[in-house]
Amino acid sequence: MNTLTKKKMATAFLAGILMTAAGCSAKSEEANAQTEVQEETAEVTETEEEEVQETVTPVLNQTSVTATAAVTSTGLFDATDFFSDRDLAQTADLSNAQYITLTSNQDVSITDEGVYVLSGTASEVTVRIEADDSAKVQLVLNGVNVTNTDSPVIYVVSADKVFVTTTESDNTMTVTGTFTADGETSTDAVIFSKDDLVLNGLGTLTVKSTDNGIACKDDLKITGGTYTITANADGIEANDSVRISGGTVSITSGNDGIQVENDEDNTTGYVYICGGTLDINAADDGIHGNLGVQIDGGSLNIDAAEGIEGTYVQINGGSIDINASDDGINAAFKTTVYTPTLEITGGELNVNMGAGDTDALDSNGYIYISGGTVNISAQFAFDYDYSAEMTGGTVYVNGSQVTSITNSMMGGGMMGGQQGGFGGHGRP
Repeated sequence: MNTLTKKKMATAFLAGILMTAAGCSAKSEEANAQTEVQEETAEVTETEEEEVQETVTPVLNQTSVTATAAVTSTGLFDATDFFSDRDLAQTADLSNAQYITLTSNQDVSITDEGVYVLSGTASEVTVRIEADDSAKVQLVLNGVNVTNTDSPVIYVVSADKVFVTTTESDNTMTVTGTFTADGETSTDAVIFSKDDLVLNGLGTLTVKSTDNGIACKDDLKITGGTYTITANADGIEANDSVRISGGTVSITSGNDGIQVENDEDNTTGYVYICGGTLDINAADDGIHGNLGVQIDGGSLNIDAAEGIEGTYVQINGGSIDINASDDGINAAFKTTVYTPTLEITGGELNVNMGAGDTDALDSNGYIYISGGTVNISAQFAFDYDYSAEMTGGTVYVNGSQVTSITNSMMGGGMMGGQQGGFGGHGRP
């Protein structure tokens, strides 16, 4: 691909997604300018809290840990400020914390900003957060075991941001029956948040659900901790974004492993991953981001009907293993904002497809490969509607190296379909 075309593509995408900015990387002036407009008030409050945190020695036998990733994002999403210092800090400032021991059949109501340390084994308990829209609330899980029949264990009604931070402890949250709605709100997840949610820490959290595991109607971030999620529906879902920079996440789901889509705003709804370890076993999509999916780093093992799906899928780094029975990676018309595009610029990608009419790399628009190592085992390696271009990288199809992309490629480089040019469509 030529430099001018690539710049146009990146500029158009960045302008469209209206990023709040974030990243596992160095700051950029452009991203900071965008962030100032969108998060000015939140940044002031969060900076003050972070300054306090740096002066306090953690308790509860915690070791002060801050997760940072060395990935520089130059892709679709300018991830410069996707994660604040507090998002990445794996311990909480407990100097003014309140300590709560959970008791069966007694809900916990939190209405004020602050840090709350939860512990205890109980049933039929919901920790309900209904704070001011500017409030930051941090729940520190220090040995929590809760089983509910029909309601979330954590329910965020309102706040600016809620942190769920594990100490070096084991924590379990389970819902065994049918979720009961809260008025017009379908609270259909063990952890259900209407506002920004951050998962971090040093311990483990096991989530078991008859519906969704963890749901967020805003931005959901994972920066540390170990999570095992078993859900009959989606493992993790969000409206605006799921951003992962660290931690270990294992998901077994009856629908999508990670799903992000916004029915009211098709300029958002994306997945960004730059670190961590993900092991996903899903009945439908392993990772689904309506607007896009960008992977800059991390280790991913996905076993699903479709491994990764989004309108624009970009892989810049990381180690990704996909076993799929439909499409390995599918760039499809999930929004009307962009032309479907699959772009691989780096990383290590292994795609193993089941037998039948399946495609390893499938795009309803374009496929571009300029770097990385791609190893495909499939009857049909590539399927695209508009055009494809390979300018770099190393690609193997059923053990044989290929140097170009052809439609409906079979093992050993057999050609089918068109190799065509851009046909007037152009890149997004």
